[in-house]
Amino acid sequence: QVQLVESGGGLVQAGGSLRLSCAASGRSVSTYAMGWFRQAPGKEREFVAAISWSGGSTYYADSVKGRFTISRDNAKNTVYLQMNSLKPEDTAVYYCAGAHASSSVYYTQSRFYAYWGQGTQVTVSS
Repeated sequence: QVQLVESGGGLVQAGGSLRLSCAASGRSVSTYAMGWFRQAPGKEREFVAAISWSGGSTYYADSVKGRFTISRDNAKNTVYLQMNSLKPEDTAVYYCAGAHASSSVYYTQSRFYAYWGQGTQVTVSS
């Protein structure tokens, strides 16, 4: 069983940056595709970014492309989401997720992810 714990959320002004971390425990996620999702109040959970287990493939939602960067350190069993040029519409609870996958695969749909963290709040003020 894999446990995922997000950290790094907080309150930031528009234009600022935050770096989210997702630490995995229980087993290595080095062979898992990983993703970040977010859910704003009154809205459905949406895809943000994904990365293959090798780190060689990444994919981003159009709304964050060019501003967010997903990365992973398999030696530390940790996935990151660097968020720059934050906007008020980025305000949401951010969730880390893990999925069994082959080396070059990543997933944009939540139904493929078996493991989820509890989420971390990101609030961007205008």
